[in-house]
Amino acid sequence: MTKKDTQTKVWITGGSGMVGRNLIEKNNNKSFKLLCPNRAELDLTKIKRIKEWLAINKPDIVIHSAAKVGGIHANIAEPTSFLLTNIKINNNVIEASYESKIKYFLNLGSSCMYPRNAENPLKENSILTSDLEPTNEGYALAKICAAKLCEYLSVEDKSIFYKTLIPCNLYGRYDSFSTQRSHLIPSIIVKLHTAITNNINEVEIWGDGSVRREFMYSSDLAEAIWFCLHNIKKLPDCLNVGCGRDYSILEFYQIAAKILNYTGAFKFDKDKPQGMKRKIVNSKNINLLGWEAKTTLEEGIKKTYDFYIKNHLDKNSIFA
Repeated sequence: MTKKDTQTKVWITGGSGMVGRNLIEKNNNKSFKLLCPNRAELDLTKIKRIKEWLAINKPDIVIHSAAKVGGIHANIAEPTSFLLTNIKINNNVIEASYESKIKYFLNLGSSCMYPRNAENPLKENSILTSDLEPTNEGYALAKICAAKLCEYLSVEDKSIFYKTLIPCNLYGRYDSFSTQRSHLIPSIIVKLHTAITNNINEVEIWGDGSVRREFMYSSDLAEAIWFCLHNIKKLPDCLNVGCGRDYSILEFYQIAAKILNYTGAFKFDKDKPQGMKRKIVNSKNINLLGWEAKTTLEEGIKKTYDFYIKNHLDKNSIFA
């Protein structure tokens, strides 16, 4: 057993969110001591407070997963907040970490950083080559700024390794199941479960159901992050992390319906926005390093539904 005073300290921002909680669960390295202050303990919009916390706790590594997040509904409704809040959080965490002489930094980006008309599968070098998707532009701009700041610092200071991982869309344990703020798959789970419970025979789908998305189970991303941390010196400035397969929106509903035993119909609201026609990242570079996602969509949805039933519908759960 590694002695406590020789443990490498890893600061995980957003430790109470979906990515952070999965990272904590997947940490099998006994030499890592995880530091995961919640928002009440450390407000990431206050750079002075961050610097004070860093001076006391002295982490060796940062995994930056904190962000103001939400699905298409929330991004359309609050673009200013998604831009300003995320820029502030990202700048504060990156700047304070660098000033505190932290050498290793993994920044979590998003596939929304890619241009809306970029060729699929999306390659890392296509960032900033064209216009962004308007429905989540504010969030995307903040993510791009963070990735560029990490890149610039690494160019100016060869002794540090500040890298950005760009995951595809995510879902899984500890996801948000809010009807207003959730991403696609948890939203589908809630809608189908509600329909089954209330004997509703029709569920609405935004758009025509034809747009295609890649969704990776959150536990797989956590494993990828720990893998990349051990290989951080080999990483390019930006690195895609995906599962290598996409589905149409209708297919997501159909697969989930089979798992939940929903036998009703679907109706399409073609007046609603549906975003880019296709979005799947090219994960060739991380695959060449030796990592691949292992959870199938069916397995992931089943595990996510089980989590939802146990943790959001059980009145004794802390998530309920």
